Amino acid sequence: MGFLTYVSMHPIPPWKWLLAFLVPLFMAIDAVKKKKLNRGGALMAFIAGFITMLCSYSFFLAMAAFFYSGSKVTKYKSHLKQKLEEDYKEGGQRTWVQVFTNGFVGVTFALHHALDSGFEEVPLDFEGNFHSTWLAIAVLSAFACCNGDTWASEIGSVAGPSHPRLITSWEEVPAGTNGGVTLVGTLSSIIGGAIVGLGYYTGIVLTFAYNSRPPCQWFVIVVGAIAGFVGSIVDSLIGATLQYSGYCKKSKRVVNVPSPTVERISGASILSNEAVNLVASSITAVIVPPVAARIWPS
Repeated sequence: MGFLTYVSMHPIPPWKWLLAFLVPLFMAIDAVKKKKLNRGGALMAFIAGFITMLCSYSFFLAMAAFFYSGSKVTKYKSHLKQKLEEDYKEGGQRTWVQVFTNGFVGVTFALHHALDSGFEEVPLDFEGNFHSTWLAIAVLSAFACCNGDTWASEIGSVAGPSHPRLITSWEEVPAGTNGGVTLVGTLSSIIGGAIVGLGYYTGIVLTFAYNSRPPCQWFVIVVGAIAGFVGSIVDSLIGATLQYSGYCKKSKRVVNVPSPTVERISGASILSNEAVNLVASSITAVIVPPVAARIWPS
């Protein structure tokens, strides 16, 4: 049965179209008012929200958990981040490029899931529906990776007693260095990923009656935590090697662009921060699903 034939036999309900339009629209407008996104970022977020909600409520709630919790921790100790970050913006205001690179992988896998299973809610079940569940965990992993990295960088850079250590050499580096890790940041990445998993699980609970879904759906929260941790580590490894970090003697900050007043710390000028997020979420979305399939309780 072709996809178009399947969709014609299982049309998307009108109220789901309405929700998919109104809820992301409200979120986008609210985000602009609160300076979480600029207008370009809000438009991109609306598109991502519209697509993910049409594909699955769980996908949308996982993405919403990433957006709201990530925005919240971005404001954590903002007065310190102003001193550390050269491109700091009030409220952590995101552009369309940042929204695109953080959401592209998750939205792409969500569409792939729709091509596989239609625009329907499908519970997680590796034994009964392996391919669909693999794709769903890929969606979760992409968003959990981005949220785990956000929590790690936003909290780890300004919390905890220790200086970050470069993940590739374990040398102490200034706060804000790409690839710098701390214990607080690593633990935060696990929490950030678990929050995305909780968002996904909320969609399952709201969609399916207890007696109509396979057991152990709660384990998606654990998988989210794993994806947050894995994503943070992958992001740090890429950032430490393929993203430039240098200390500017003039501004007393870590910067991402070489100049005569900047002393190199680590990395090569190959990828931007947005590109690192895109690559890391892609890798995490491929790594975590087979791991989840092995450890998922029966």
